[in-house]
Amino acid sequence: MSTKDCGHHDEGRQILRRILAAVVAFIFLILLIIFLIWIILRPTKPRFMLQDATVFAFNLSTQQHTPPLLTPTPNTLTLTLQVTLSSHNPNARIGVYYHALHVHASYRSQQISLPTALPNTYQGHKDYAIWSPFLYGAAVPVSPYTLNSLQQDQDAGVVLVNVKVNGKVKWKVGTWISGKYHIDVSCPAYFRFAGDHGGGNVGVVAPAVKLQLLQSCSVDV
Repeated sequence: MSTKDCGHHDEGRQILRRILAAVVAFIFLILLIIFLIWIILRPTKPRFMLQDATVFAFNLSTQQHTPPLLTPTPNTLTLTLQVTLSSHNPNARIGVYYHALHVHASYRSQQISLPTALPNTYQGHKDYAIWSPFLYGAAVPVSPYTLNSLQQDQDAGVVLVNVKVNGKVKWKVGTWISGKYHIDVSCPAYFRFAGDHGGGNVGVVAPAVKLQLLQSCSVDV
């Protein structure tokens, strides 16, 4: 191999090293910028709380004995609730936009009310937002498993209902606004329960019972 060929190989290796060094430096710079942004902004997801719930109706109708030739009557649940939800933006430099939020009630992973839409809301730095939606479920069919669980909860004197919120959020830093991210919120609510199995109906202690809950919610973004 000639001296001229060796010189070309050495020059090629130097160019390759420079390219690799530039790529590594660029990646390091990007990671450093991301780290500095995180240190400065310290982004934190919103914090939700279920403040209270007013129970206007929560009645379970069990099927009665049906003649063999007739279609059995399903077990149904009818409920009317009003809940008060609050959200706190803990970020000092990040605003939050809420879009297409819907709230519904769920019992043991079964949705038991229609979804109720919440208004689009902007939440500034360290700001709070409060919603008080009504949740309705008219003669919602329930499975035999759900029926048994509700009757067991009745015997225990309390029923756990999850108030769930889902929708989209966007982050605002200065004039920059991010894309939309999905948000899921779950708030446990314990309701007092009373009734009589023999009568075929189960209900709350009294109509329009207001419960002060102040229950923290789990939030996934």
